[in-house]
Amino acid sequence: MSVTSETNKISGKSAIDVIPVTTKAQQKQFVQLGFLLYKDDPNWVPPLEQNLRELVGFAKHPFHEANVVQPFLAISDNRVVGRIVGIIDRGHNIRFEDKKVMFGFFESIDSQEVAHALLGRVKAWGQEQGMTSMRGPLNPSLNNELGLLVEGFDKPPTFMMTYNPAYYEPLLVSYGLEKVQDLYSYLGHVDMIHTLDKKMKFVVDEATRRFNVKVRPISKRNFAKDVEMFMDIYNKSLPGTWGFVPMSEAELRHAAVGLKQLIVPELSSIAEIDGRAIGVVFALPDYNPRIKAIKGKLFPFGFIRLLFNRKAIKKVRMISTNVLPEYQKWGISLVLLNHLLPTIDKWGIKTAEFSWVLESNHLSRATLERSGTARDKTYRIYDLSWQ
Repeated sequence: MSVTSETNKISGKSAIDVIPVTTKAQQKQFVQLGFLLYKDDPNWVPPLEQNLRELVGFAKHPFHEANVVQPFLAISDNRVVGRIVGIIDRGHNIRFEDKKVMFGFFESIDSQEVAHALLGRVKAWGQEQGMTSMRGPLNPSLNNELGLLVEGFDKPPTFMMTYNPAYYEPLLVSYGLEKVQDLYSYLGHVDMIHTLDKKMKFVVDEATRRFNVKVRPISKRNFAKDVEMFMDIYNKSLPGTWGFVPMSEAELRHAAVGLKQLIVPELSSIAEIDGRAIGVVFALPDYNPRIKAIKGKLFPFGFIRLLFNRKAIKKVRMISTNVLPEYQKWGISLVLLNHLLPTIDKWGIKTAEFSWVLESNHLSRATLERSGTARDKTYRIYDLSWQ
């Protein structure tokens, strides 16, 4: 699926050096490696280059104000054959009383030696800072892209979801990493709307009546304020979620700025009770085909191509359905989704991906499976402990 045989060759006598990224030239090699590894893979979509540079520490990002990231390159015969980033997420370690080094942004040729060298370097780097276990892939946290694709290699990823070759899983497992949590994506077709279980409609009607819920889209006039409100609900709605660490105020502001460019107000719902926002959902158009066309570069003209005529995009990703904890078991999420249906019909949207959903999130999984969506892809997070 992917890596060319030329790139894949490492002679038995070739040394593999894993070096920290310290120069502009090495940063470029890190960013460009995906284009080499996946050049024959029709399903790969490059990341938005500026976003990647920020998250790995090559450009300013508020995640780095409290946490530490260290990118590495694997070199053999003067060629870059892999990359990885070591991450000390202090928020995670404080919140969970842990001593864990995270790894992310992993890419490698199909070589156990290269993969083990990369993972071993992150382990050693973490040990130098007192860490006693490892988790990943996180790019760089649960608030960003994460997980190793282990099922569903037959089609491209949806916007802001990960993708990798099938051989990555055995490479990680052979190092000793073990599954700690799976994440699922569910695919729904618009035709399902007209065959929904009558009980689901009853839940929507009853929740709306019981709480006198008012639903509206994100306001175009107060767009920035509403996006900031969403980010606040996002933080408050997930405290019981496995592995979740709230975003800092600076991270919330940074994420809100990015989302302001990507969110389509008509594809959003805000649930209010007595004028107070208690839940929000929004669908993002699947920008990935356009990102592939612009090769991940927003400048000078990629940004225009990305956002032009978004109604022409017929697949959306239901990226987030967040409800304050005290209302999470009352069907508010279904009320929010129901509000989107007229726009989805009007725009001619054909499919929606609900992602990602933790395997431990039994409520969301049950709701999606009952509504008729099909589990489409599986992503995996791994742990390794050495104490």
